[in-house]
Amino acid sequence: MSLLKWKTEYSVGVQEIDNQHKKLVELINKLFDAMKQGQANAVLGQILNELSSYAFSHFKTEEKYFKLFDYVEAQKHREIHQTFVKEISKFKNAFDAGQITLSISIFAFLKDWLHNHILGEDMKYVDCFAKNGLVQSEL
Repeated sequence: MSLLKWKTEYSVGVQEIDNQHKKLVELINKLFDAMKQGQANAVLGQILNELSSYAFSHFKTEEKYFKLFDYVEAQKHREIHQTFVKEISKFKNAFDAGQITLSISIFAFLKDWLHNHILGEDMKYVDCFAKNGLVQSEL
């Protein structure tokens, strides 16, 4: 049973970005399920690799629109993205070094990111994207 379910409040109104955010929810649930079964360490490497791929493609998508629409807070948002990438890299290095208590820390980080970044920072660009005709659905 999944811990998190996609909620409409997470939607930025852009299907491409919402689908990417749904992938993050999926990864958080995958880690949670593995933790419940005592199998977190068995899937952690794969999840960290998927998070790296997710971050690369998702941040590239958002930042493409920031540039296209001359989003005012683009630089600040890019810096926040860089912080995420650095954190995932730290977790990956720690995992590769054999630290076994990472799953709870990663889970907490991702859950916090989902709530604070998507519901906070990402919602700030919705008006800019909408004014430029990108928002495709009702929020």
